[in-house]
Amino acid sequence: MQKAKQKAKRVGIAVGGGLLLVVGIIAIPYPGPGWLIVFTALAILATEFTWAQRLLDHAKGRYDRWEAWLKRQSVVIRWGVIAMTGLVVVVTLWLLNIFGTGNAFFHLSMPWLDSPLGIFQK
Repeated sequence: MQKAKQKAKRVGIAVGGGLLLVVGIIAIPYPGPGWLIVFTALAILATEFTWAQRLLDHAKGRYDRWEAWLKRQSVVIRWGVIAMTGLVVVVTLWLLNIFGTGNAFFHLSMPWLDSPLGIFQK
């Protein structure tokens, strides 16, 4: 019975941590706690999986190096990174048809706001 509980716990951690990791990766380019979610998910997974602990250590190191590099850059580079992040957010929202939904809701008649993918439209 104890083995079954351990197996169930391991599967639960794998599924829960894995889902949280996917959410965190999706949230990285958006304003908010994307990296925090990723690190939390890896910490959860690391309680049962050694590969997750290694990945967590590696990711923390890479994140610290990125942050240090960014701090050494000029204001122009820093603002460029912010602008690129904003561009990723806007393009993703456009592809997910968020702007198209607003277009339809407010009756704006601006078809260019609709996603070119067509998968999230009525």
